[in-house]
Amino acid sequence: MTDPHAFEAVYEARGTVLGRADYHADAKALRESPDITGDVWKLERSQRFDESGDEAWEAYLAGDMSRAIAIFEGERERLREQVARYAGLGLRMRRLRVAERPPSGYLRWEMHSHRVFVECGYEIAVLDAERIGSLERRRPLPETMVYGGRVVYQVLYDRWWAPAGAKRIDDPGLARRVADAVAALYARAEPFMDFYRREIAPGPGMGPQPETGPGGGEDLPARGGAALADRRGTGAGLAARPQGVRRR
Repeated sequence: MTDPHAFEAVYEARGTVLGRADYHADAKALRESPDITGDVWKLERSQRFDESGDEAWEAYLAGDMSRAIAIFEGERERLREQVARYAGLGLRMRRLRVAERPPSGYLRWEMHSHRVFVECGYEIAVLDAERIGSLERRRPLPETMVYGGRVVYQVLYDRWWAPAGAKRIDDPGLARRVADAVAALYARAEPFMDFYRREIAPGPGMGPQPETGPGGGEDLPARGGAALADRRGTGAGLAARPQGVRRR
């Protein structure tokens, strides 16, 4: 059974707020620490993120999903190397993706990337958002990463859901609670490829179905935020994406 208070405790916990670059450096150091082994859990709840600076995201915004998928396909070697490196460090990277129905344009784009991740050895499961209603009576589940039952990161975003760093919580007791809570949800989730074949991939005999980007800005507003198009301008907000696990 999922601890109904574990995720709210992440919101309430005190921690050290890190900017995006510092967060990625901090998490990298944790992954390479001999003190951190076992499961590394990633919980993703929002149905939209701003991926500015990601070549595949820019292709999607330009209406060229075929090019975005080609970019994903070109990442296979690097992803396999990541999986092997993490396994050598004693880490098992596991991701739980909450999905609302029908899938948003952003989620459809992301799921093409996740398919390549899974085919390269990452573990991803998808949980229908309707199954977590009892856990979200106050607010959505936090975007969370848990390292080795030792450290929790509440991953932070700005009002447009562009990455803004993370709050690091050094509380092994809370880390174990959150890891157990995510694991319990993961056990109830659907294997990624089952979700992908049903909700994302084209039907039998249809052949590849190119998808376009979000016409009219359908997917640009983040949940509760202003339209991304209102703040971007030409080239605004673009930055090189961090190395390591792809996106954010």
